[in-house]
Amino acid sequence: MSIFEIIMLVCFGSAWPFSIYKSYKSGKNEGKSIQFLFIVLLGYMSGFTHKVIYCFDYVSYLYVLNGFMVSIDILLYFRNNRKKKSALN
Repeated sequence: MSIFEIIMLVCFGSAWPFSIYKSYKSGKNEGKSIQFLFIVLLGYMSGFTHKVIYCFDYVSYLYVLNGFMVSIDILLYFRNNRKKKSALN
């Protein structure tokens, strides 16, 4: 377990609740990239996989938590996209 890994995950993870809230309340995807969200999710999944295979510890749960929050943001992206398309019709 590395204190620097923990700090990185906490810092990155602290941004996701704000992003989720903004996506949910505004119903818009301006400034978001679905490709970026999937790349970040892949990164968290890779970090978690490394932890499971080589050195499982409590930090593993931060990867899961962050991945979960990114997944919520991805779902909101698709919801907002669907809302935008239905508003245009």
